[in-house]
Amino acid sequence: MASVADQLPERAPAQENTAAIPWVQIAWFAALLIAANFPILKHLVEQWATDEDVGHGFFVPVVAGYIAWQRRSELLSVELSPSWWGVAVMGWGILQGFLGMLSAELFLQRTSVLISLVGLLLLIGGIPLIRALLFPLLLLPFMIPIPSVIYNQITFPLQLFASSVAESVLGFIGIPVFREGNILELASQKLSVAEACSGIRSLLSLTFLSVIYAYFFDRKVWMRWALLIGTIPIAILANAGRVTVTGILSEIDTELAHGFFHLLEGWIIFIIALVMLIGLHFTINKIYKWTSKGTSPA
Repeated sequence: MASVADQLPERAPAQENTAAIPWVQIAWFAALLIAANFPILKHLVEQWATDEDVGHGFFVPVVAGYIAWQRRSELLSVELSPSWWGVAVMGWGILQGFLGMLSAELFLQRTSVLISLVGLLLLIGGIPLIRALLFPLLLLPFMIPIPSVIYNQITFPLQLFASSVAESVLGFIGIPVFREGNILELASQKLSVAEACSGIRSLLSLTFLSVIYAYFFDRKVWMRWALLIGTIPIAILANAGRVTVTGILSEIDTELAHGFFHLLEGWIIFIIALVMLIGLHFTINKIYKWTSKGTSPA
C-alpha cells in the first residue's frame, strides 16, 4: 500500500530567476564592432599613450569592465528583452562615424563607437540590459578626449586664472613678479603657464576618479554628482597652487621649475588634490549626517 507521501505530487525544483547570457552572440557582435571601428580605436589608444591629458583613458574601459563583472549576478537575473530599436541606434552610430570621417572630426567618430555599443546591447537585451549596465556605460565617455574647440575654450581661461593667482601670492610674499597674460616675469626667469599647466589634465583625471571613488566608497548616488562638481574647484585651485609653488622654487633654483622636478611637483600637487577630494567627501557626509539627525523625529 502506497504511503501518503508517495501519493503527493512531486515538488518542482526551485527555479532561479536567471537568464542565460548569450555570450556567443555578444562576442561575435563585439568582434564585428571592434573590427569595424579598429582605425578609430587604434588612434584613440595612441592618443592615450602620447597625450598626458588623457592618459587616464587606459583605465576607463578596465574599470567599467570590472564594475560590469561585479554586477554579473544582477546581469544573470535580468530578463532579456531584445529590441529592434538597437538596429536603429547602431545605424545612427554608423552614420555619425561616417560623417565624422568625412569632416575629420575625431570626437564624432569616437562617440559613434559608444552609440553603436548601446545599440548592440539594445539589440541583445533591450532596455533591461541597458539599465543593468547604465553606470559602466556612463563611465566610457571619460576615455574620449573632449573636442578641440571646447578644449581651447577651457584651457586659456584656466591659464589666466592660474597665472593671476600666482601673481597675487608671489607679490604677497615679497617676490617681485610682473604678469602679462599667462606669462610671469620673475627676477630669475620668465615662466609661461602653458596649456599643459592649465589644470585641464588634473581636472579630467580627477573627475573620473571622483566618480569611481564615490561608487566604491559611498552608496549614495547623489554623492557621485556632488564629488564630480566639487572636483572642478579643487583641480583649479590645486593647479593655481602648483604654478605658485613653481614660481617660488624658481627663485631658489631655476632648475627646479623644469624637467624632473617640475614633473614631480605635478604629481605631488595631484596627490594633494586627491586628498582634498577625500576630505570633501568626509565633510559632505558629516554635514549630511548632522542634518539627518537634526530633522529626524526624537
